Amino acid sequence: MSRARGHLLPGLFLATVSARRVTTRVGARLGVSPQPAPPEPSMEYQDAVRTLNTLQTNAGYLEQVKRQRGDPQTQLDTMVLYLARSGLQVEDLDKLNIIHVTGTKGKGSTCAFTERILRSYGLKTGFFSSPHLVQVRERIRINGQPISPELFTKHFWHLYHRLEETKVDLAVVEVGIGGAYDCTNIIRKPVVCGVSSLGIDHTSLLGDTVEKIAWQKGGIFKCGVPAFTVLQPDGPLAVLRDRALQISCPLYLCPSLEALEEGGPPLTLGLEGDHQRSNAALALQLARCWLQRQDYPGIGELKASKPSPLRQLPLAPVFQLTSHMRHGLRDTEWPGRTQVLQRGPLTWYLDGAHTLSSMQACVHWFCQALQSHEKLNSGRQVRVLLFNATGDRDRVALLKLLQPCQFDYAVFCPNLTEVSSVGNEDQQNFTVTLDQVLLRCLEHQQHWSKLAASPDLWGPPSLESGGPTSLLLVPHPPHAHSTSSLIFSCISHALQWISQGRDPIFQPSGLPRGLLTHPVVSRGARILQEAVAVHVLVTGSLHLVGGVLKLLEPSLSQ
Repeated sequence: MSRARGHLLPGLFLATVSARRVTTRVGARLGVSPQPAPPEPSMEYQDAVRTLNTLQTNAGYLEQVKRQRGDPQTQLDTMVLYLARSGLQVEDLDKLNIIHVTGTKGKGSTCAFTERILRSYGLKTGFFSSPHLVQVRERIRINGQPISPELFTKHFWHLYHRLEETKVDLAVVEVGIGGAYDCTNIIRKPVVCGVSSLGIDHTSLLGDTVEKIAWQKGGIFKCGVPAFTVLQPDGPLAVLRDRALQISCPLYLCPSLEALEEGGPPLTLGLEGDHQRSNAALALQLARCWLQRQDYPGIGELKASKPSPLRQLPLAPVFQLTSHMRHGLRDTEWPGRTQVLQRGPLTWYLDGAHTLSSMQACVHWFCQALQSHEKLNSGRQVRVLLFNATGDRDRVALLKLLQPCQFDYAVFCPNLTEVSSVGNEDQQNFTVTLDQVLLRCLEHQQHWSKLAASPDLWGPPSLESGGPTSLLLVPHPPHAHSTSSLIFSCISHALQWISQGRDPIFQPSGLPRGLLTHPVVSRGARILQEAVAVHVLVTGSLHLVGGVLKLLEPSLSQ
C-alpha cells in the first residue's frame, strides 16, 4: 500500500485486541495510482473503498521497494510521525487496555477466542485484524461485529483529509506481517502479549528459519508486561525466552487445554479442528491475565500444577475454568477458519491455511470432518480441491500436504471474485498483475500434476476467443486418462462449475459462454451433477476464502 494508506491503519487502530497482520503495507509518494477527486458529501462506503484502493502501490513499484528496503527500525520510527499526522499520539495508545498477539499460525483464532471470552464477562471489546475476507470494514470490529459502512466511511474521509492536508516527502515505510517492525508495535504499554504457533512464512521479510521468525515475533514483548506462548520447537522457544530475558518480560508457557479441563466437563469450542485447542489454551491465559490485571472478579481459582522441567519456560497458571470462559470458547465465531457450510448435496470446507503447519492442521481437520460427513450418505461422493497461494509460500510443499486427501478434482483460480472488478472493490489488489496471478495458477496445476504422477494437462495459457468474459484458460489437448485438474479465470466461474447449480444460495443468473466446451469440464460436470454428495475444500489463501464467502454468503456483503 502507499504511504497514505499506511497512515490510515495506525490512525484507526483503537482496539482491545491486535490480531493477524499479513498484508505488506508500503509508504511512498511514488508508484501509486492517481489521486481521486475530493469526495462529495453524498459519497458512500464503496466510494471510500475505491479511494482507498487508489492508494495501493502498483506491482512494479512494490518490487523496486523490496530491492531497496532500508533499515526497518528507522521505518518503524517513522510510524510515530504517521500516527501524529492522523491526529493521535503514542501516548493516546498508552491509555488503551490492549492485548497484543503475534505468531505465524492461529493468532487470529486466538484473538477471536480471547475477545469472545471477554465479551462473555460483559466487557466492550475492539478487535483489529488483517486481512479482511469480504469487506475491508471487517478489519475493525466492535463487540465482535464489523463497524458499519457508515462509520467506516465517516472516519475514512476524516482521516483521509487530515493526511492530504499534511503531505510531506517521506521515505518508504514497510509495515505489516507482525512482530518487531510491524506498525502495531508502536504500542508501548499493552496489558498482556501472546505468541501463537510459529513456523515458516513471509521469509523475505522475517527470515528463512523459524528461529529468525521467532526473533521477529518476540519483538512485541515489553518490559514488565506478562507474555504467554504455546508449545513451540526448542529452537524458537529458546529465542523467545532470550528475547523476553533481554527486556525483563515475564514469559510463560501455556499448559494444555486438557490440564485446564481436568476435573470438569469437556470444553466445546466454537471453531473446529484439534489445532484450535492450542489457540484456545493461549486465549484463556490472555483473557484471565487481562482480567486479573484489571482487578476483575470471578476469573477462576488456581489449581495445583506440576512444574515443567523439560521446557525452557515457567508454566503458566492452571486454573478453574469459569462459566464465562466456557461460554466464550463455545460461542466463538471466526469466518474462513475451519468453517463448514452445508448446502444441499454440497459441503464447503473453508480454511485459509497458507503455511506448512497450518496446512497440516487443515488437512487433519478436513479428513476428520469427511469421515463423519461421508458416513451420512451412500452412493457416489466427489471430493474437490479449490486452491490458490500467494506471496513467497512454498506452493509445492503445500500441495504435497493435500495429496493424501484423494481429491477427484483439483481446481485452481486466482483470488478474483469475478473477471470484472465492478462491485468487488473490497477485494481489489493492485500489487500484482493479472498475468502474474494467472501464470501462478498454471504453475499450481503443473505442480499438482507432477505430485500426482500425472502428465501435465495444460500448456501455455491463452484465453478463449471471447475476450475477458471467458471462463477457462484453454488447455492443450489432454491425455485421455488425466482429467483431474482445471484452471478457471476467477472464483465465480470455478464455483459455477463445482456447484453445477446445486447450491441453493449460489445461483448465478446465467452460465458463462463456453462452460462445457472442453471434455474434461463436461465429463466432470456430469459426475458432479449425479453425485449424492460433493465435498469441497477451499484453502491456500485467506483472500481466496474471502472471495468464496462473498459468493456463498451474500449477507456478508450487506
